[in-house]
Amino acid sequence: MFLGEHQHTLDAKGRVILPARFRERLSSGLVFAPSQDRCIDVYPLTAFERRVEELRALPREDQRARLYLRVFLAGAHEEKPDAQGRVVIPTRLREYAALDKDLTINGADEKVEIWDRTAWDTYRGAAEDAFANLDVPFNLPVPPAVGS
Repeated sequence: MFLGEHQHTLDAKGRVILPARFRERLSSGLVFAPSQDRCIDVYPLTAFERRVEELRALPREDQRARLYLRVFLAGAHEEKPDAQGRVVIPTRLREYAALDKDLTINGADEKVEIWDRTAWDTYRGAAEDAFANLDVPFNLPVPPAVGS
């Protein structure tokens, strides 16, 4: 599981050093993919393969499923970190996520997210306000009241 928030910098060649605590799990290879939140998802190869298997179950007759699958897979890019733990983020994905120089790299369970730092700060501020006001996450059943 990937956890935590890390501040990093994109160099002039489009490279970023992966957070030290993420490097071992990503050292054998990773896949960059566009996220719907205009950031970049980074999957270990096995997690990416699981995600693709999930997507294969979508009905091919559904136009939304085809659109999602096309954009997701066309934007995906396999990469292997160098000896210093650096990876080159493809130009197209840097443009998609509006990555400039300052990045935030987040652990997000079985994947990592790479955000433009300003975009992340804006998103996080709104998300934290919403998170603080949630009674229960998503559609989980509400526990019965004590004494019911």
